[in-house]
Amino acid sequence: MRESLVEVQAAADGWSAQEVLAWAAREFGDRAALASSFGAEDVVLIHMVSRINAPFAVFTLDTDFLFPETYELISRIEQKYGISVERLRPRLTPESQTSEFGDELWKHQPDLCCQLRKIEPLTQRLQASAAWITGIRREQSSTRANARKLEWDAKFGLVKLNPMADWTEAQVWEYIHSHKVPYNPLHDRGYPSIGCTHCTRAVHPGEDPRAGRWSGFEKTECGLHVMETAEGPKFVPAHLAGARN
Repeated sequence: MRESLVEVQAAADGWSAQEVLAWAAREFGDRAALASSFGAEDVVLIHMVSRINAPFAVFTLDTDFLFPETYELISRIEQKYGISVERLRPRLTPESQTSEFGDELWKHQPDLCCQLRKIEPLTQRLQASAAWITGIRREQSSTRANARKLEWDAKFGLVKLNPMADWTEAQVWEYIHSHKVPYNPLHDRGYPSIGCTHCTRAVHPGEDPRAGRWSGFEKTECGLHVMETAEGPKFVPAHLAGARN
């Protein structure tokens, strides 16, 4: 699949988001899954998928630290679109994490906290898929500026689709309002990017849109969308490595 992907990758960058999703439905069917943090881009994708009746599962990384508004939006989306969102949970409860690593791990080792609560559950989930769909856009940050609409994700060993890679923020909100798509009310309160309660704050006027994530750290990504070389991820937890063998 990795080799054949090269043949369509260039063409795909000229496709619309809907065309990328339609191609994924034809190519992968239910072996593709939509990863959603229920940000503005993600609810747009869920709406698009519902319109073409694609068989993609929708999953979210429930870190146990999401905002109440996020949990409420998940329920609204499930009811509106008649879907059941898979909630991927970390192997450690918040209490177990505190016992093993100390209080407020996100304050002194945010990368480890993201590894435990996001990357590990995602890695396990993607082992059951041939492709995953995300809402990342090139203009969101420098780390996403080179995102292609179709990519081979060596970190997780499958196809990654970014249907909205070339969308602007204005296009996202135009779609949401014109199609009356439910969205997180935190977006109206200065939160362009919404993650966990402990690591997300409102963005001040003039700040980078991702300045509210892991504020105070030289960190703008949890690690899910950091592309790696063909050798794969640099760190695979022992319990996951054993599961792959």
